[in-house]
Amino acid sequence: MTSDISQFLNFEIKKELADRYFGFRKLIEEDKALLEKDIYHHTRTVGQRIVYDLNRIYIMLQDEKLIRRFLAVTGLEENFFYDPYILTSPTLRTRIFAGVKPWGLTAAGRFKHLFMTTYEQLILDVAEYREKFAELVDSQETIEEEIKIFYRKNDISTIMGFLRTMDAAEKNGNLEGAIATGFSEYIDRAMRVAPPVKVSGEIPFIPPPVPLPQIKKELKKLAEAAFPLHGDGFQLPRSA
Repeated sequence: MTSDISQFLNFEIKKELADRYFGFRKLIEEDKALLEKDIYHHTRTVGQRIVYDLNRIYIMLQDEKLIRRFLAVTGLEENFFYDPYILTSPTLRTRIFAGVKPWGLTAAGRFKHLFMTTYEQLILDVAEYREKFAELVDSQETIEEEIKIFYRKNDISTIMGFLRTMDAAEKNGNLEGAIATGFSEYIDRAMRVAPPVKVSGEIPFIPPPVPLPQIKKELKKLAEAAFPLHGDGFQLPRSA
């Protein structure tokens, strides 16, 4: 009877340890999954808008030298989200300019206005992107701190020593240790928590473009240089 009670208490202690520690671990894993979900959503929304903004500008500039000048003037990285294929793909052109409605009295005026307003939209989208990027990094760092607290409050070495002592007591008492067999090793593996994904490794950090008022003249010159490259004039796809 005493042997049965000891074995029951042994199991209950281990169960309480497992419930406590694995419960905290589960909360951390849920936070990690939510972070990954938020990163994916950010990429598919604001991140996608930035790609479209830039691709519209690249298509309008048409010439790679002008594109490089644009990136240099605006403070963006070289070849930022740029692929030469977009300049020649009618399918991408249709998709990227879908819903765009330029206005102005002349073709050149409409082209210049569309170029400038697209850059203004780029600035707004990048600002939103950067704000969310900072929030994601904050979430990542919070999870990393949660993991540190988890390990501080649940020292694995101490717990493992305690469990091994319990296992040894069972064996010395000639108890049937079927439940205890390998339990401490299992907890040792299960309690180790992988760090959250690095936000900077999943999505790019985007610097703020130079504000429009500071480079307005340079952008107008780029638009004026690019407009003649479109032959009879810049034409949006009919579906746009």
